[in-house]
Formats: sequence, C-alpha cells, structure tokens
Amino acid sequence: MLRKLPGDEARNLVSTTPDTAVVFRPAIVRTPAFVTIVIWLSRLVAGLVRLAWRHPIAVTVPAAPGVIWTLYGWPLALVLVGLVLLAGLSWASLNRASFLRIIGWRLLAFWRRIWIYRRHWQPVMIVSGLGRHLRGRDYLPRLARVECDGWADRVTVKMLNGQAVKDWTDRAEHLAHGFGSRSCRVTVARAGRLVLTFPRPDPLAVPLPAVPIPDTASVGPVEIGACEDGRPLRLKVHGTHVLIAGATGAGKGSYLWGTIRGLLPAMRAGLTQVWALDPKRMELSFGRALFGDRYAADPADCADLLEAAVAVMQERADRFGGLQRSHTPTVADPFVLVLVDEVAFLTAYQSDKGLKLRIIAALATLTTQGRAVGVGVMAALQDPRKEVMNIRNLFPDKIALRLDESEQVDMVLGDGARDRGALADHISPVPTLGAGVGYVRLETSPDPVRVRAAYVSDDDIRAMVAEYAMPTGPTPAESIPAQRFAVVEREGARANG
Repeated sequence: MLRKLPGDEARNLVSTTPDTAVVFRPAIVRTPAFVTIVIWLSRLVAGLVRLAWRHPIAVTVPAAPGVIWTLYGWPLALVLVGLVLLAGLSWASLNRASFLRIIGWRLLAFWRRIWIYRRHWQPVMIVSGLGRHLRGRDYLPRLARVECDGWADRVTVKMLNGQAVKDWTDRAEHLAHGFGSRSCRVTVARAGRLVLTFPRPDPLAVPLPAVPIPDTASVGPVEIGACEDGRPLRLKVHGTHVLIAGATGAGKGSYLWGTIRGLLPAMRAGLTQVWALDPKRMELSFGRALFGDRYAADPADCADLLEAAVAVMQERADRFGGLQRSHTPTVADPFVLVLVDEVAFLTAYQSDKGLKLRIIAALATLTTQGRAVGVGVMAALQDPRKEVMNIRNLFPDKIALRLDESEQVDMVLGDGARDRGALADHISPVPTLGAGVGYVRLETSPDPVRVRAAYVSDDDIRAMVAEYAMPTGPTPAESIPAQRFAVVEREGARANG
C-alpha cells in the first residue's frame, strides 16, 4: 500500500513515462467499532428528536397507546384508542375544516413524506440529474419539509451548492412523474431553497356552473371561476388590461361573459360601461342588448368605437391632470371596459390598411394611457404571435388557455412561464375537461396560477339580457360632450396644417 509522500517530496519524483500520471493513495485509518457505534447512535437519537419536533402529532398518535399498553396493560390502551377515534370522528363531522387544518393535513404530510418522497428521493434525484453519485457517495439535495392541503403537496428543498433554479425548472416533468403527480411547479422560497408544488386531485376537472350575479355594484375584482387551490378566481379589470389567448374551443367566451356577468350591477348603477367589439358577430352579439349602442361588429364601426373610447380617455386625462393620479368610478366618470373578441380580425387579418392602422393606434393608445383614467381593455385572440398582436406586451395581466404549441405559452405569459409550470399546451381539447382551464399571470406576480372559468350558458345569457338589458340611447360618439372631442379636433387641425 502506497502512502502519500510528506512535504515537497512529490516534486522530486522523476517519471520515466511522461504520459503516465503519478497516483498517490492516502493511508487507510481504521475506525474502532466503538466509535462507529457511538456515531450511529447519536445520529439515530438526533433523527428521532428531529422527527418528534417536526411531526409531533404523527409521533404522538402511535407512541401514546404503546406507552400506556406497556405501563397499564392493553385494555386501557384499547379504551384510549377508542376514545381518541370517537373524538376525532366527532370533530371531523362538526368542524371538518379545523380538523383537517390541525390534524388531517399534518398526518397526510407525514405519511407522504415517508412513503412517497423519502422512499423515492434518491433514485429520482440521481436519474433526473439533480443529484450526483461520486466514488460511492450520493450528493443529494436535502428534503426539508412536506406540507399538504386539499389539492397539493408542497415540498421544500435545499439545493446543492452551485445549483440554479433553472436546473430544477428544466426537470419539472422528471420530478412530476417520479413522484406520481401530473405536474410540478417550482418557486423560489429564499436563497438556496425551493418549493416544489405537486397537485394531487384535480378540482378543475369538472365544468363549473355560472357564478351568481353579485348583489352589490362594484368594479373591483370580478369573481368568474375558481383557482386550482380552491380559492375563487377574482379577475381584476379596473386599473389594468387583460389579454386572453387560446385555441378554438378553449373557452375564451367564459372569461368574457363571466366578466360581464360580474359587472352587471355596476352597469345598472351607472358605475361601469362595457363597450363590445365583436368582429366575428357570434360571441358578444348573443347579449347585444346588454351593451345598448356601445356595440360594434363591422370593422369601420369598431374603429369608430375605439376612437370614441380614446376621446373619452383623453378628455378625462385633461380634466384629471394635476388633480388625481387614479380613477374612482362615479356616475359622471364611469369605468369603461372595452371588450374585443378575436382582436386578430381587426389587427392582423384586416384587409383595409387604413382601418387596420386606426384600430392598432387606438388600441395602443388605450393600453398605454387608459388605466389611470378608468378605461380598460380586455382582448381575446387565438394566435399570440407578435406579427398577429404586436402590442401584447402592453397588457399587464395575461391568461393562457389551451394553446397548440409549447412556445406559445411564453409568448403569452412571458419568458420562463412554461418552465414554472404553465403547461397550457397540455390542456385537454375535450370541452368537458379543458374548456375554460388556463393559467393566469398577473402583473404583481411572476408565477402562473392554474384556473378555470365558470361556464356561462346560453340560458344564463338570456336571463342576463331579460333582467339587465340597456335602453337604446345615443351612440358613444354622440353621448360625449363637445369638449371631450377638443383634443381630437386639435390633433386634426394640426395634421391639416
């Protein structure tokens, strides 16, 4: 056995074969068995203490009957187990939410940590390339915590030194299938720590009925469906712009009609006006009476309606300038929501070049200047490519429904959205399974959220029209006072010299 040469002896060696490296092997030090046993026992005790500290309920449930059996015999232990089970069943039936929060989810987390994640951790990490097996030793990321709730497991992981978040997002599918989940989403908890979210059941697998019409008039976030974690999906429309992208039959109409349904009381109270552009003449025309004369289908009428909205926006900007920085809806200055179904018919597929330029200019003006004065835009389209919708980045909030290609996900939601779990290209084309399912990415959060909009049926729209139909009045251009066109007239005079 060769020993490592001390000091500078290695540099004095001369090799007769320059192509052969000199190999030095360290001396083997044999550890006494007593020291090994002490080390293993200390690790066992530390592990048991750590287990009891992290999972007190899961440890107490089997430990308490065992201690009582040992001290007082099995009859008393059996009685105790029966009383505990009876108390647990009573608690679960009387207040299921609190029972699950305090007891149920913790027991489930303990079980899944041991049976699912700890049992498969080493092979999944090695095979996926997130761990390394070098010289007989495994270098693995550390499984720090497992938390469960009604829809997902959240696994906190401490990364290996030198790893990046992209190393994990690139292997999200490996992790999902390795731990028996349909998807995996990676979020950063803090430096060096990630949270892996593994959904269990799919609460969005069943179509949702239409959300009831609110009792109070409000332009605040509109409830239009449900999120994957069970929370209501409340979509903000006042103070932002929303872009909805999805293939044919993906359920874009559910988002449009869900938003209209939530704003009906505010429309009746005069706090909101919905201006509808329906170039296909198929979706929004079904409830045309809800919009009064603020509806357009012909491309020329759509251009006029958009320019009228620009005129309202500019007139408000003149009045609000120097006095206020945000808009509060009133009857005199209501919130104006411009709905555009299949906006690509107006921006990319419009044969009249003059109309196309007018429409694109009006949309760009509204999306860049309309938020502060109470004018919002909600646009839906099928093809999110830049040449089809070159102003898509002007929409702060985006919704991606079923898309045909994986690259389109990042086109809609931004770079890296698909790596963070927005698998919009995997949504089922079967209407009962995938219609209305999508991923929402808000301006305030980079992480996409899986949601499903409630289905507003034809009967629901008929009932909405019967109760909330607007009386026919002047067109938007005629209803705007003369001073609201002062800006437009000045611009026209300047252009004519």
